[in-house]
Amino acid sequence: MRASDEDRQRIVAALERHTGAGRLTLDEFAQRVDVVTQARTLGELDAIVRDLPAEPAADGPQRPELLWVFAVAVLTLVLLGIFVALR
Repeated sequence: MRASDEDRQRIVAALERHTGAGRLTLDEFAQRVDVVTQARTLGELDAIVRDLPAEPAADGPQRPELLWVFAVAVLTLVLLGIFVALR
């Protein structure tokens, strides 16, 4: 299947994240971006990132435990507000 510009942008963004995580050097990043710009099919794009670890899906929260931390923080602030109001 033919690759779209959006598909190419998605792969470049993934390469940026992997470079930021230290999995790719800047030279490797530049070489792979050159290949991305020349890729015509989704298979060619997939081959560019095949040796890199899969990234978590962007759907939904990636760290649900952060929701619990946020909920506890909000509850603490509410209880603190009630305590201060009663004093």
